[in-house]
Amino acid sequence: MTIRPYKTEDTQAILEIINHNILHSTSLYDYSVRTIEQQKAILEEKIKKGFPIIVAEKEGEILGFGMYSEFRFREAYQFTVEHSVYVAANHLGKGIGKSLLSELIVLAKAQKLHTMIGVIDSENQNSIAFHEQFGFKIVGVVKESGYKFDRWLDSVFMQLIL
Repeated sequence: MTIRPYKTEDTQAILEIINHNILHSTSLYDYSVRTIEQQKAILEEKIKKGFPIIVAEKEGEILGFGMYSEFRFREAYQFTVEHSVYVAANHLGKGIGKSLLSELIVLAKAQKLHTMIGVIDSENQNSIAFHEQFGFKIVGVVKESGYKFDRWLDSVFMQLIL
């Protein structure tokens, strides 16, 4: 497996991973699947702002991807980023997410960032435990901040000081 920077031709594979999560999980609070144009625009905006997008690839197949971007839009937050890591459903549990998050942390440190934030649905205990392995700490829970699949969802904020 190789971790490498995103290329435009990776967009379709990323879209499939994202849309699977939109439809089948609470890892994204979106309701509607994205189009290729929407996903490409989201990725291009992050790159334009100087934020990395990386993919895990093996034998030409995209197994997962990770990225980060601004946490909030005020100047004082410029050293804080919110990250995302997604792995294709048929490749979960193989260490791909660990490789992606490890590389994102390296990239964030190289960009002289100070802290990374993960916002995770409270039902996603696997993701919370995954982040704890990297030293992320729960710093807050926003109760009933999302509504999906006919129920209220709590957002867990996890932080890693770089």
